[in-house]
Amino acid sequence: MEKKKKKRGDRRDGVRVRNLDAMHVFTPYLLPNRTDNEAFVNETVDATALSAFIAEKNASNPDYKYTIFHAVTAAIAKTVYQRPKLNRFIQGRRLYERNELLLAFVAKRIFSDDGDEALLLVNCDGDTTIDSLHDTICSRVSKSRKEGSVDDTTKIMNVLAKLPRFLLRFIVWVLNVLEYHDLLPDFLRYADPYHSTVFISNLGSIKLNAAYHHLTNWGTNSLFLVVGEKHMETVAGPDGTPRVTEVLPLGITLDERIADGYYYAKSVKLLKYLLEHPQLLDQPCSVPVEMEEKRTAEFAAHK
Repeated sequence: MEKKKKKRGDRRDGVRVRNLDAMHVFTPYLLPNRTDNEAFVNETVDATALSAFIAEKNASNPDYKYTIFHAVTAAIAKTVYQRPKLNRFIQGRRLYERNELLLAFVAKRIFSDDGDEALLLVNCDGDTTIDSLHDTICSRVSKSRKEGSVDDTTKIMNVLAKLPRFLLRFIVWVLNVLEYHDLLPDFLRYADPYHSTVFISNLGSIKLNAAYHHLTNWGTNSLFLVVGEKHMETVAGPDGTPRVTEVLPLGITLDERIADGYYYAKSVKLLKYLLEHPQLLDQPCSVPVEMEEKRTAEFAAHK
């Protein structure tokens, strides 16, 4: 993300959004909890072009195959880069724009009931493409699955989990105070997926559908994306004729305080457009996307 000169009132992880109208100044005081301000969007993507795109990527037999997950992470990274209000968060009763574009996800080390999970964060910028994300994610996941490899977040929780309840409650209270005043140590902030731009859950990898997932009051994460299992479904074609096609369900939970509904609607539309035109994911996040605005033109014609 573009680096901005730090001013008084900014945080280490974000720049304070100034010149807000009165309603947006008061909202964090009237509705202080992120979990009380969730907006949920259930979206279905036509996955026909996406499946062909991934098959083409894998035709050269890379060591690590491209998957739906790589495409979704690239699409959401490009969406947030093009729609920067999605990278905002509220902390300490103030609205901030994050300095970095961070994606977080959980990787299962072994697909079993008792298999451990690793929490991973990936930093994206204007040069990020699906290829660079694929390489980074595969490298991080491979490393996390090596025997004895534990991510920093899990290491910290393993230590704290051994403490008595009264002491653990006190430490969590202290951490919340530090977070409120932007005094949380960086080694905690950058190891925690709840301090990311987007937390992504790939339920499709375990054969589940996309569903609602809550946000948390802890941290600064304002956007949670759930990826469901790709499947066949009957949909209406352009002329209204029913047809059976591959679809990909997505569940998106947002903090409605960081932007308005119109901004969210256009952002979700962009995400869907990128997944239905996946060749755009080969381009860096900084390259603008020109979507077909047929519906907008038709609406304007009727006014």
